[in-house]
Amino acid sequence: MNKKEYKEKYDSKIKKRNKIVKKAIDLKWIIQVSLMAFVISLVFSGGSGIVLESVNVLFGILIVIFFILVGVIFDMIGIAVASADQKPFHSMATKRVKGSKMAIKLIKNAEKVSAFCNDVIGDICNIISGSAGAVIAAGIASKYNIDAVIVALLLTAIIAALTIGGKAMGKSYAINKSEVIIYKVAKICNTFWR
Repeated sequence: MNKKEYKEKYDSKIKKRNKIVKKAIDLKWIIQVSLMAFVISLVFSGGSGIVLESVNVLFGILIVIFFILVGVIFDMIGIAVASADQKPFHSMATKRVKGSKMAIKLIKNAEKVSAFCNDVIGDICNIISGSAGAVIAAGIASKYNIDAVIVALLLTAIIAALTIGGKAMGKSYAINKSEVIIYKVAKICNTFWR
């Protein structure tokens, strides 16, 4: 390899590396996702806080389980998008299968979709399920005259175990069945975004 070929190869590597760095730092997306997280968190927290103040303990537990499930489902979607391959969806798109083009868009924007699903929705659901658990713990402690610290510790441990166990199970499923999950999500997205 002569000096000119070596320089061209070296320059192309530098350009690729710079392109990756530029793509990795998207300030506009960071601001958008932060604002989305703020608004969604405000709505979810406010809504669950208002609902939890006026409901019984059983319904409060159902709300916590709902938020845990939403967090697990969105975590699965985020992992599936990050680990899915575009090839089967390109094949489906040539056959005009509904949802295949949306699936390709989701996979092409994997870092944004994954950040939204895992970091925005997933983390907000985790936080809200924890704070809702604290409200429920206070309700249980006052209703049954039990030490509030013990009830809060037990409820927090149960919520953490369900969240971590659910996400661990969901992640292994998402990695093994990423194309199935992406296709189902793409079909749902296709219904709303035409």
